[in-house]
This record gives sequence, structure tokens and C-alpha cells, in this order.
Amino acid sequence: MTISSSPLVTPVLRMTGVTKAFAGVPALRGASIDVRPGEVHGLVGENGAGKSTLIKILAGIYERDGGTVVIGGTDAGRLTPADAHAAGIRFVHQELQLVPDMTVAENVWLGNEQSAGGVLRGRAMKARVTEVLHDVLGIRLSPTRLVRDLGPAERKLVQVARALVDDDTRVIVFDEPTAPLASAEAEQLLGIIGRLRERGISSLYISHYLGEVTRICDRVTILRGGLDVGRIEAVGPDSGREMVRLMIGREIDDLYPPRRPVATAEPVLRARGLRVGAVVHGVDLDVRPGEILGLTGLLGSGASELAEALVGLHRHTGELSLSARRFRPSSPAAALEAGVVLVPRDRRHDGVVLDFSTQRNLTLSTLAEGTRAGLLDDAASRTRAEGLAERLDIRPRDTSVQTRLLSGGNQQKVVLGRSLAAGARVIVLDEPTVGVDIGAKQEIYRLLAELAASGTAVVIVSTDPAEVLGLSDRVVVLERGRVAHEVTTDGLTLEHLSALVTGSAGGSTADATAPERTEGDAA
Repeated sequence: MTISSSPLVTPVLRMTGVTKAFAGVPALRGASIDVRPGEVHGLVGENGAGKSTLIKILAGIYERDGGTVVIGGTDAGRLTPADAHAAGIRFVHQELQLVPDMTVAENVWLGNEQSAGGVLRGRAMKARVTEVLHDVLGIRLSPTRLVRDLGPAERKLVQVARALVDDDTRVIVFDEPTAPLASAEAEQLLGIIGRLRERGISSLYISHYLGEVTRICDRVTILRGGLDVGRIEAVGPDSGREMVRLMIGREIDDLYPPRRPVATAEPVLRARGLRVGAVVHGVDLDVRPGEILGLTGLLGSGASELAEALVGLHRHTGELSLSARRFRPSSPAAALEAGVVLVPRDRRHDGVVLDFSTQRNLTLSTLAEGTRAGLLDDAASRTRAEGLAERLDIRPRDTSVQTRLLSGGNQQKVVLGRSLAAGARVIVLDEPTVGVDIGAKQEIYRLLAELAASGTAVVIVSTDPAEVLGLSDRVVVLERGRVAHEVTTDGLTLEHLSALVTGSAGGSTADATAPERTEGDAA
């Protein structure tokens, strides 16, 4: 189906002048967006720009303070979740909302089951799920499989099937749908969204991956500070830069910090013959003070498990040493006491306590320093937290705010701030910028460069080759739990690094290792 570019086409969804404030703080200040029949419409903006609030209003979770919502030409009035569903609005959330011990079909129909005479129409429901999976989505997946046995991509497709199982779907809202997926899986999902467009189903596509937005979206609305600050009516390959400019209000030329002189000191952290279960096999690793070491590889390479073993999350064999002394952390708490800190991949579940205030989360690692006569010194704790919030530009600056109300980028800054407060000698970050907008990414990159410049050893685990190349002094590429290549980043191109990661470059660890840089070689 070809969508009309004419503004005269009646939108299937129109939100106009929407406002919303929390405790007097505006989250939306008159935001507007419209989605036409059969189009893929992108919604982008930094964390905190108002995207989540706008979508929760559309879902009926939040009640708007002002503005209008029109669906299918009808004023929606005061929306409830049931109203949104009845109007044909469906959601594929970033976080999987599935029941692992139920089948695919049961999850697809959950809360919307069909029955006749009080008896579930199990056979009819399975048949419809099969039809959606095979004919609409073009995938082969048995409706009787348990969700717990599915991979991340298949689980995401079950969410999509749930949005399509009845015939009333008008608009599907995709919220960061490819965040948990590998590249090939993300490509599959983008292809499915294209199939939905051909069937006349509209999609509202929310993503920090601007490359995906420019490829899949017909038009894009950009939010900043609770307002729609721009709209790109004809998206093309070069639209990404304009999106970034509108998102942050300025050009962003230097995403990554400038190169620093390479670290030449003796390693602060050393691994020899490290093995983690059946995942990591005999890895040797050196991390020096003041350097940023990148660990990367394909999904299942063992990079995350290796990083987690460094902080005591996994039992391991082999030797670990910290500052030339034997290091065998029994837990992350023991590693923290020794000065080795992990910033986990899943910040919402493992990095912060969502119901705690920003202040409490920032000072969790230094509670002992914030006590007086055995009692918590709240004033001292607040002063430390406010200093960290200012240094990291955590928004809102009010550290009494519940952490769950912060955007993803600001939650990540809270996790980083706690590591700063702990005075770590080694900081290990697993996918530090997943789900983080480009402005917050730049701030996190700057902070990591500052930490390295101050003598902290930084280890980043990332599956984003551009991020690894832009940040790291050295890169270790893992393949099936073993070191496949170790290279410095002087003269390393993105194409060559990608080839090393995918195994298309050939060679071995020895012949792929570039010569160590000296201080005079630094860019």
C-alpha cells in the first residue's frame, strides 16, 4: 500500500496540544502528532522529551491535563486502557509482557479470550494465532510452544501477534522494539513492520536507533522538552542528522571524546586462563589504569559472562589478580569493596531500586560514609547526591524524586554516579547505552573518558561496533567464549572491526593484533 503524502488525508490518529504535568512539573507542554492510514510514523526525542508520557496518555494509563485525542475521526474524550483497545490502538512494549509458562496461543489471547457458552474456543483461538503468525507475519512458530522456550526475537513476535489477533487493529505502537534483538533479528522485525504497512495497518515507531527510523519510517515527529519541535515529512537516508539537531537543539559533531595517550602502566586487573561454566574458555585479559578496553562479539560470544565474572557474579576457574594480588570476588559486594564495580546491562532490574529516590540510589554504595553514631546522616547523604546529580547532569535535579520516574538515560547516570561515589579502580559496563538517547550517550561517553583520564580502568561490553571503536583504546573480540582478536584502535576502521566481529576478516589473535601505541601515536 502506498500512503498519501497529502495533508488532506484524514489521520487515523491525531493528538493535538497535549499537556501533562506531574507534581507541577510539566512533562508535555502542548505536544501534537498525527498518524495516517498505512504509514509508519517515527517518534523520536531524547530521554525525558515526553515520548513515554505521550504514549501512556494514548494507552489510557495517564489522563491528559489538556489537548485532544482523535482516533478514526472520533474524539476519544477521557481515555481508559479499555477505550484505547476498543478504538484499535495496540502496543508492543519494550519490556516483554508475556507469561513464560503459558503457550504462544495463550499469551496472544491473554485477557481477550474467546468463549462460547462459557467454554473457551481453544481450537479456534489456536487456528487464528497460526493464521496471524504464518499469513500476516510470515513466520513459522507453533502456537502450542511454551514462551519460556522461545528466544528474544520469537518472544517479541508473540507480542506483535497479540496486537494483530483481532480484526480491529488500527495503529500499533512499537516502543524500542529492537532493543533486545541481535542485528538479524532486528532486520526480521523491520521487515514485518513493512508487511503491516502493505496491509494498511499504521505503526507508531519509537526508537533511539535513528538508522532504523530513517529506513522504516515514512514521516517522523521529533519531541524536545515536552513539545513537538519538528516533523520530517519525507524521510530519507540523510534525515538522521536533522533528527539529531532537532532532538538536542544543536549540531552534534563529536559524539565520542578525543583520543587520549595510550595507557602504558602495569595492568591493574589481569585474568589468566579464565573459564566461566560452558561459556568462557581460557581467556587471558589485561586492563590497565587509565585505559578503556572494549569487549565485543556476536550474541553468545561470552563477553557479558566474562564481564560479570570479573565482579563475582559467576563462579570461575583460572586466575584473577588486582594490582598484582590474587583477586577472587565471591559476590559483587566483595568486588565493590576491592574497588571493582559493574554497571549492569539491565539497569531497571539490576542497576537501580526503582522505588528509591535518586538520592538513595546514588549513595547506596557509600552508606557507611553517610552515618553518624550509627545513624544515617541524611544531610550529608543529600549533599553527596546533589553533587553527583550536578556533575552528571541528572534530570530532574531534585534528588528526592523516585528513580522510576527518571528517563532511561538519567537512570543510567544514577548507576554511573553510584560507581563514582564508590571510588572504583575498575569499572565494568555491560551495554552502557542501550535504550539511551544520543544526547545522554554523549554525556556518558564524556564521563567514561574523564574516568579513564583520572586513572580509572574502564571495561565496556558492547555489541555496537561504532561505540566500541569510538570509545576504546584496545578491543578484545570474543568468539564462542575465546579471544579471537585483540587490536588497538589506532588506524582501525569500522569496517575492519565489524569484519573481525563477524568472523569475515580471517586471521587469528596473533595476526590481528595491532602494535601497541606509544604516547606519541595518540590521535
